[in-house]
Amino acid sequence: MELLDKLNWRYAAKAMNGEKVSEEKIERILEAARLAPTSSGLQPFEIFVIKNQDIKEQIKPVAWNQSVITDCSHLLVFAAWDTYTADRINYMFDLTNDIRGFKNEGWENYRQMLLNAYPQKDAEENFNHAAKQAYIAFSQAIAAAAFEGVDATPIEGFDPAAVDQILGLPEKGLRSAVLLPLGYRKEDADWLVNLVKVRKPMEDLVTVID
Repeated sequence: MELLDKLNWRYAAKAMNGEKVSEEKIERILEAARLAPTSSGLQPFEIFVIKNQDIKEQIKPVAWNQSVITDCSHLLVFAAWDTYTADRINYMFDLTNDIRGFKNEGWENYRQMLLNAYPQKDAEENFNHAAKQAYIAFSQAIAAAAFEGVDATPIEGFDPAAVDQILGLPEKGLRSAVLLPLGYRKEDADWLVNLVKVRKPMEDLVTVID
């Protein structure tokens, strides 16, 4: 029940007070994102943790001038691979083999299947697939932030190409997918803070098939 209580507490804060979140909490939030499941375990994204105020100020105008961009403690940018490559796929399979200390024939066959499939696909299709994986980690970071008592504001309203240029993502083979400011709500400036959370009733959301 504690997690559900925290999820009921959270909302997308529209104003933050600039108070700093402890590095210990940020590390646990990032660890939750790192532990998120992804397709074939490839983790096709990176997370940029923006503490630099000047960079936040650069991002704000290309994110609809949302105040939480500059008033947050840490701004997370989830950046997905711009495409799948053989090198990227091999890195994760080799890492798995190194950590586990052995090679498995089935696992190596699966590697080859991916190598025969993903790199040949259209780059935009691959990016969209990678971005979906980033969103899984993004969602897990939101839940972890709530568990830590930290406000998180999911943001899709921004110019990805502009953010990419600010952060130099094209040179890294990455494209920004979604933003997540982390901080603490400024209750006296947030129109949403006292409004009742609204979600579909369970019967309109879930269909059970016995």
